[in-house]
Amino acid sequence: MPQRHSKNNNDLAYFTYDEKKKLGYGTQKERLGRDSIKPFDACCLCLKPLIDPLCCQKGHVFCKECILECLLSQKKDIQRRLAAHALQQKQENDEEEEKLMLQKAKELEAFDQQNHGAVPQYNDRTEALRNMKAFWLPSATPEAPVKVQAPSTSTICPEGKEKLKLKTLFPIYLTEENKEQKKSNSINTNFICPSCKVTLTNTLTLVALSTCGHVFCKKCADRFMAVDKVCLVCNKGCKERSLVCLERGGTGFAAHDDHLEATDFKHLGSGSGLGLVRPAVKT
Repeated sequence: MPQRHSKNNNDLAYFTYDEKKKLGYGTQKERLGRDSIKPFDACCLCLKPLIDPLCCQKGHVFCKECILECLLSQKKDIQRRLAAHALQQKQENDEEEEKLMLQKAKELEAFDQQNHGAVPQYNDRTEALRNMKAFWLPSATPEAPVKVQAPSTSTICPEGKEKLKLKTLFPIYLTEENKEQKKSNSINTNFICPSCKVTLTNTLTLVALSTCGHVFCKKCADRFMAVDKVCLVCNKGCKERSLVCLERGGTGFAAHDDHLEATDFKHLGSGSGLGLVRPAVKT
């Protein structure tokens, strides 16, 4: 059955909606699905199920081994940058001392020539012209020294980009749905809120207590722990600042936000019918 005449009418001076849709022209937006978002029980670094999880004060969760390796590598990089900066400082100090020595020698030579009645052979301008570098001569090309800036000595969180120290990390504990029938494969393990027994998923906002590490849904945390100031599992006291909301998302395809939207900017090539696609994630 032939299509409608409006879809086959391609002699217009502008693109119709159907033509734009077929050619991929313009900006296309869509909500990111569940497959594009990291599960709440996965590490932000290795994207695998959590093993001995540690959480920062901003709610980013990592495996203990992953975050320790990350902080250790940052420490090594900081030490390397500090050594390079110290070497550059030493070289600059040596150059300054050498310049001062040359300047003093030049002043002494000029003073000696003046006392003996001799006229200096070169003045400052001719000396500068003799030492001037010429960019058109390969042998006289000036060298541009690479300036090494003083690095920061603080380690940062690989997800939130804020300062992070090992002592600020705290372990978290997720409550399994059925401890009697625990499976060896942690991927198939379901976790629940220890208060309302609701299965924890990415659709829920989770809250962890920095004092004891137990994880609850936000509804139970606001209803009980924010009021009673006591953990419902271990009865350990907590304060308002001890309630840390766990971040959702956070992969190469999605950012940390509740409103995740994928955007593709497509522009048609001239006469080729192909487009240059630049994907982006808008939050």
